[in-house]
Amino acid sequence: MSQVIIASQLDEDFNEVIRERLAKIHPQAQVIGVPVGVPSDLPPQANILLLRPINVRGYTAPDTPPPGWPYGAQWVHLVSSGIDFYPQWLFNGPPVTTSRGSAADNLAEFALAAIFAAAKHLPDIWVKDSQWNFTALRPLKGTTLGILGFGAIGERLAQKALALGIKVVALRQSQAPFTAGVDAAKDIHDLFARADHLVVAAPLTESTRQLINRDVLGSAKPGLHLINIARGGLLDQEALLEALDNGRIGLASLDVTQPEPLPDGHPLYSHPRVRLSPHTSAISTNSKEEIAETFLANLERYVANAELYNRAN
Repeated sequence: MSQVIIASQLDEDFNEVIRERLAKIHPQAQVIGVPVGVPSDLPPQANILLLRPINVRGYTAPDTPPPGWPYGAQWVHLVSSGIDFYPQWLFNGPPVTTSRGSAADNLAEFALAAIFAAAKHLPDIWVKDSQWNFTALRPLKGTTLGILGFGAIGERLAQKALALGIKVVALRQSQAPFTAGVDAAKDIHDLFARADHLVVAAPLTESTRQLINRDVLGSAKPGLHLINIARGGLLDQEALLEALDNGRIGLASLDVTQPEPLPDGHPLYSHPRVRLSPHTSAISTNSKEEIAETFLANLERYVANAELYNRAN
């Protein structure tokens, strides 16, 4: 296949990184910037679409595609790992691939940072005057990390945690074996009962929506530190607030919520045992290169008419 014309919803600085990389491997390829949102009126010559999340910040795409979809697109690549930010009709046309794994290290590092902050009482122990009070800091070695969902993020997180002497127990939907050193939980209740820190890294689907409910939270080891870096819809937030108030959950570090952003005045903003960040754990100063790397690896397969990696499921 000789023609490579890419319609990209990425910001222009991202597009420039891709252009620079393409100049070395496919100098005739073109990257054309197109508006974000529901793709419409794509350049007729474009055969590849780089797509940003659509159903975000309260917006929901129409249930039917725009007239003319998919135009000339033969392949759609999502710049996100998850597929829940897109309308169903997107997956009924050309092949769709995701950026699964591109931000796995960023997410794993963010989860570990939340664990370190909780165990070492950061930033609470910073002093501002001469009134010094000593605080006993909790060690991480020998504690148990639970991981719910064991894809690329879970694998990277487990590797890093095991290197720190943290025990790891995990639960995944598939029957694939875990990384060496990772113990398999019997079920979600067993996972919550054994973990000191528990990272949610599962995809959001209709079957996993509010998977972490009042019943599951009731199984938690008292004082559990719950960290959600996946999707807010996996968690029943009302049940979480109850579990925080009764002490079953000691701390919640949430990078995601439902909806995003939460409305002003929501109790998760002000709860003393909630650490809330604005869905930023996957974003890094290297995001341009990480996204380009994942996309261009699949572009080589597209040009060679080979099976694409990371097909949306």
